[in-house]
Amino acid sequence: MARLLAAAFATDPVMDWWVRDGAGRAEALYGFYDDQLAEVLPFGTSFMAGDASACAIWLPPDMAVRHYPFWRKLMMVPRYLRFCGVARARRLIALGDMMERNHPPAPPHWYLYFLAVDPALKGRGLGSAILAATLARVDADGLPAYLENSTPANLRLYERHGFRLVKQDRPLPGAPCQWTMWRGPAPVSTPVGSFGAA
Repeated sequence: MARLLAAAFATDPVMDWWVRDGAGRAEALYGFYDDQLAEVLPFGTSFMAGDASACAIWLPPDMAVRHYPFWRKLMMVPRYLRFCGVARARRLIALGDMMERNHPPAPPHWYLYFLAVDPALKGRGLGSAILAATLARVDADGLPAYLENSTPANLRLYERHGFRLVKQDRPLPGAPCQWTMWRGPAPVSTPVGSFGAA
C-alpha cells in the first residue's frame, strides 16, 4: 500500500512542494506513506483492491479530527525531517497548520485521508469504484465525510460522489492550492462494497 501511495502521489503538487528534493526524494515519499500507514492501519478502515490497483484510507469519526498538542508536534519533528529535510521544514509546518485550521471540528464525520490509483491504470474508473465502495461504509453510519484535495482534476470525481467544495487555501504564498470538500450524510442505499479491509 505504501508503494502504491508513493507512486500515485509522486507528481502531486502539494507533495512535490514539501517532500525533500534530490536523490532521496523517492525514499522520503515512500517513507512518509509507510509511516502514516503504521499509524492508521490499526483502525481497520483502510481498503485496497485485490490486485493492489487502488486504495482508500479513511479515518473513523473518533480519529478524524487530528489536532496535536504542541509537545506532541515537537516529538514528531525528527521523524518528519526525514521526509522534508531541513530546507523544506517550514513548508511542512505551514501545511500542517493550514490543514488543522481548515478541518471542521464537528459534527462527527469520516475523513478520507488518502485515495490512490496506480498511475499506469488511471482513467479506468478505479478511483471512482473504490470511493463508491468505501463511501457505502460511511453512509451505513449515516455520517458526513471530509477530504482535502490537492489536484484540480480530481474535483469533479469527488463532486460526482456528493462532495462539495468548502474552501480553497494555500499554506504559504506561492504554494500549491488545496481544496477542502464536505459530503453530507446520505441515506443507506447500497451495501458495503467488495473491497476488503487491508
